[in-house]
Amino acid sequence: MYKVVIIDDEPIIVEGLTRAVNWAELNCSVTGSAPDGQKGIELIRTVEPDIVITDICMPGLSGLQMIAALRSEYPKMQITILTGYREFEYAREAISLGVTRFLLKPSKMDELKEAILAMCEKLAGEDKADESALEAGGFVVKNALHYMREHYAEKLLLSDVADEIYVSQWHLSKLLNREVGQSFSEIMNGIRIEKAKELLKDPSLRIGDIAESVGFQDLPHFSRVFKKIAGVSANEYRNGVK
Repeated sequence: MYKVVIIDDEPIIVEGLTRAVNWAELNCSVTGSAPDGQKGIELIRTVEPDIVITDICMPGLSGLQMIAALRSEYPKMQITILTGYREFEYAREAISLGVTRFLLKPSKMDELKEAILAMCEKLAGEDKADESALEAGGFVVKNALHYMREHYAEKLLLSDVADEIYVSQWHLSKLLNREVGQSFSEIMNGIRIEKAKELLKDPSLRIGDIAESVGFQDLPHFSRVFKKIAGVSANEYRNGVK
């Protein structure tokens, strides 16, 4: 019996899907529901369902980020989107990330049943991680790097970035190593030092202030990291800038 989770911020949709579909006939069972993406991710990590039916237009939710997170972290999980969001490009990208069906609300019962059967067939065929799961991993890393570049000046932890893009810490760490070949701290330090190099071109800025502005908590740590990455001290780098 396949486990199903439904994620939607409209209670009537959740209740309708739970009651109207003959899940037992399809060898499925609804094991939980959630009203938004964040709670949905938490539920999925607890239940580890085989099938997820989800909306993408919910408060505080980046639909594609959630889908990419699910596909990369749980590559065998089958996902169908049920939404009122009609933009074609969004649907195309979602399907490229491995979504089985993209259904528009209100959806007919035969469309829902076909989507569920399609997901069950994939599961019965022992669907393995495919190119879409790898693409989803790349999508996750792209979003992680974007967030890191936007927030480099903050005291940023791996857990902060993981929470932002809906994946677990260990999974994000694994993806960064696979896609970039570096750990989170190595990537973060690289981003900060590149920003520091730009600021060092301004002779009016003190090195200590630059270190703080790019996210380092103390000057000695900044100095060690800068020399390790740049091969020279921050002061030598500054003096060498034409």
